[in-house]
Amino acid sequence: MGNLCEGQALFAVHHGTYVLKLVGDIRVPLCPTVDSFIEQMFGDPSLCSILIDLSDTHLIDSTALGLLAKIAIRSKKRFQYKPVILSTNPDVNRIVDSMGFEKVFSILHKKSGENISLAELPIVDCGDREVCKQVIDAHRALMTLSEENKETFKDVVAALEIEHPMTAEDPGSTMQQSQLH
Repeated sequence: MGNLCEGQALFAVHHGTYVLKLVGDIRVPLCPTVDSFIEQMFGDPSLCSILIDLSDTHLIDSTALGLLAKIAIRSKKRFQYKPVILSTNPDVNRIVDSMGFEKVFSILHKKSGENISLAELPIVDCGDREVCKQVIDAHRALMTLSEENKETFKDVVAALEIEHPMTAEDPGSTMQQSQLH
């Protein structure tokens, strides 16, 4: 297991239940790996539930939070239920709460009681353009969760879209707030 401060994404799959465990500092460089996992997970017809374990997460940036929001949005659309987040770090709990995740996740402030065998997700590298697109899309997902998030991240998204106009989605493909409400 590498340096925990660098961040690590682990996973397990058992009878359609996907577990994503994020360890250490979860920042933009790990996001292509997590995003690839999300796409594979939702491409699995046997997917029936999702557990996100943040109990060993030290820090999580807004892009990674946006990817978690993407999981919630897609879960609601596919299953009409909330994925589960396990989180025990008070700093991470504060961040998760401030993003309005309690509306779209079932949040348990405890560690997993089960010992499951987790594998490390293979690292996915991608170019700056693709990373920028993922950052924009992740922040757009966060913006759909609440008016507060919309206000907090609108300038970030606008600045990134101006800086990288070719990475911005077509306005018609943007997630609508009505997807969650």
